Amino acid sequence: MSTQPKPLSEVEHIKANSRLLRGTLAESLADPVTGAISSTDTSLIKFHGSYQQDDRDSREERRQQKLEPDYSFMLRTRLPGGVCTPAQWLVMDGLSREHANGSLRITTRQAFQLHGILKGDLKPTIARINASLIDTIAACGDVNRNVLCNPNPADTRLHEVVYSWAVRLSEHLLPKTRAYYELWLDEEKVAGGEEEPMYGATYLPRKFKVAVAVPPENDVDLFAHDLGYIAIIEDGALVGFNVSVGGGLGATHGDANTFPRLADVIGFVPPERMLGVAEEVLKMHRDFGDRGNRKRARLKYVLEDRGPAWFTQELERRLGFSLEPARPFTFEHNGDRFGWREGHDGRWHVTLHLDSGRVADRTDAPHLTGLREIARIHTGDFRLTPNQNLVIAGIQPEARERIETLIREHRLDGFKNASPLRRNALACVALPTCGLAMAEAERYLPTFVERVEERLTAHGLQDANILLRITGCPNGCARPYLAEIALVGKAPGRYNLHLGGDVRGQRLNRLYRENVDEATLLAVLDPLFAAYARERLRGEGFGDYVVRAGHVPAAPSRSPQAA
Repeated sequence: MSTQPKPLSEVEHIKANSRLLRGTLAESLADPVTGAISSTDTSLIKFHGSYQQDDRDSREERRQQKLEPDYSFMLRTRLPGGVCTPAQWLVMDGLSREHANGSLRITTRQAFQLHGILKGDLKPTIARINASLIDTIAACGDVNRNVLCNPNPADTRLHEVVYSWAVRLSEHLLPKTRAYYELWLDEEKVAGGEEEPMYGATYLPRKFKVAVAVPPENDVDLFAHDLGYIAIIEDGALVGFNVSVGGGLGATHGDANTFPRLADVIGFVPPERMLGVAEEVLKMHRDFGDRGNRKRARLKYVLEDRGPAWFTQELERRLGFSLEPARPFTFEHNGDRFGWREGHDGRWHVTLHLDSGRVADRTDAPHLTGLREIARIHTGDFRLTPNQNLVIAGIQPEARERIETLIREHRLDGFKNASPLRRNALACVALPTCGLAMAEAERYLPTFVERVEERLTAHGLQDANILLRITGCPNGCARPYLAEIALVGKAPGRYNLHLGGDVRGQRLNRLYRENVDEATLLAVLDPLFAAYARERLRGEGFGDYVVRAGHVPAAPSRSPQAA
C-alpha cells in the first residue's frame, strides 16, 4: 500500500503562495483591460468577502459579439447574529442603489449580499461598509464564516447574553492577516513577521460554519453546522452550551462519497470555555480535513470517517479537560414567528416575510424604499433571520403606529395573507449569477409555491405548515436537505425531489424522485397531499407523515434523546 502523501488540490497551492491572502489582488483590481480578476485571485477574493460572477443569461449573446462575459462581483458581510443598526441599514441600502443592482439580499447566514458590483466599485464599497462598522472579512473562503445566532429580541434578556457570546465567537475566529486592511482600507503594509497562529499559512481545507441556538427555537438549523452551541438555561440563567460537531449539507450529484450529515452532540461546556472549544475544533478541521479533494474537505467527513468518539477524545486531549455530559434540551420548530410581538422590556418587534430574502422595489411592492423610510425613524435595530426574513426590533410604543403605517404603505405586510408554505419557503440565489447553479431557485420559487398552493387547497391543506426549500445545485445553501419538501437543481427545469425532513431541523430528508420536471413534481406530490389530508395524525407534520406512512425511509436524525 502506497504511503505517498495525497496530492494537494490546486486551491491549496494558491493559498500557500498567496502571502496570507494577498496574491495579486492589487494588480488584478488595477487592471483596466478586463472586468475580471486573475483566476488565482478568484479563489483568494472569497476570503475578503466577495465572489466574481457573471450574468449567465447574457453569456451566449456576449460570446457571439466577441465580448468577455458580463463580469461583476457579489459582496457579503460578516454580521454575527444578523444584528445591525438603522444607520448601517441605510449604508447598505445606499450601496445597493449606487454600486450594486438596486437590491439587498438577506442570506440564510444572516448576512447582507450585494450583487452586480463592478470591479472598479469594489474598493469604495468595502471601504464604506467598514466605515459603518460592518466588514466583509471571512464572509466567504476557507475560514470560519458568519456566526449564526437566534438573537430573539422578545422573550428574555438571556437571548442578548447568548448573542454577545456569538459576537465574541465571530471575533475570536477571525483570520489575523492584515491583507484585507491593506487591500481595501489602504493601511500600511506589514513588514515581515506576520503569521496565522490559528489557521496557518493555508487556512482550512474548506469553509467552517458555526451556529448558536436558544431552545426551543432552532431557526439556525444547528445540526447543519460544523460546530454548534445549544444554549442551556436553568433557573433563569445561562449555565453553558451543549456542543455539536460535524454537520454539513453540501453534496455532489453522482458522487456517493459526498452527502449531507447532521452534527453529533458530544457534550456540554460552561460559557467561559466556549471560545477555547471552538478554536480547537477549528484546528482539528485544519489538521485532519482532506486537502486533496475539496468535495470531501468539510469537517463532517472527519467525523464520518473517524467517528464521534475518536473526535471527542482527540478534542479533549487538546483542550486538557473533559467535556461534561450534554444536558437536556428541546427544539420545537426552525421557522420564524411573523407579525407583532411585545418584548420583555415593553418595546415592540415585528417580523416581516421577504421572498428569498430579496429586498427590492417592485411596482406593487416598494420594499427597499419602505425599509429605508423605516430606518430613518427607527431607534431600535434590524435583525436578519436565518430564514431570510427581517425583524424590526426594539420599537418604542409611541413609534409603533407610524412604523406599522409604513409597513402597510410599502406592502411589507404580505405575511398577513401569505400561506404558511410561502412564509416558510427558502431559496438560494442560483441563476443568473451563481456559477454553480444547474437550475433556477430564487426566480422559480414564487411560481412553484403557487402551483403547490393550488394542490394543497384542493385537498383542504391550505393552512398546512409545510417546509419547502429550493436550491439550484446540490451544495445546500438554502439547507434543502432538512426540508419536508426540497427541490435540488439537476439541470434547467429539472430537480431532484427530496421528502421527509421535519420542522425542528433534526432529521434529514430522502431522495424521492430524481431529475424530474415541474409536471412530474406536481403529479408526484398531489397523491401524497391527498393521503396526508386523509391519514395524518393530530398535529403531525407532512415530513413526519411521509416517514411514518413509509413513503420514504427514516433518515438520520438528531434529538435530545439521541444526544
